Amino acid sequence: MTLLNACIGLAVLLAVTVGLGVFLQWRQGRPRRHIPHEVVEPTRLGADSLGETATLLQFSTELCARCPGVHRTLAEVADSHEGVRHLDVDLTNRPDIAKHFHILQTPTTLVLDSDGAIQTRFGGIPNREVLELELNRLSAETAVV
Repeated sequence: MTLLNACIGLAVLLAVTVGLGVFLQWRQGRPRRHIPHEVVEPTRLGADSLGETATLLQFSTELCARCPGVHRTLAEVADSHEGVRHLDVDLTNRPDIAKHFHILQTPTTLVLDSDGAIQTRFGGIPNREVLELELNRLSAETAVV
């Protein structure tokens, strides 16, 4: 193997690594709506009930540096919408919940409708404007029914 081949191999490896990193960063905080609609039972999460219109379900851990900021944002968004509740579940000692909901990173936020069906999933820091749009959509659906 010549020095030129080794340099080309390293350059290709570097380009693939940078491309993968850019893709993963781009995907952070983006909503995913094509998910299986499972109904979440609030008692399993240690809560008595869900929101009348929607629930912002945040999964966090004790060592998560971004989770407190996301908690404040989700609490503010929930307080600004009538019938919306914010629940924060600490997964540090609950690997069963992390496995059940396929949580691979914290924070992860699920937007649940009034029945507890998962409507949207955010991995990482959710975009506040997208959260507002999703809650407005759920509020409009609830008003129509």
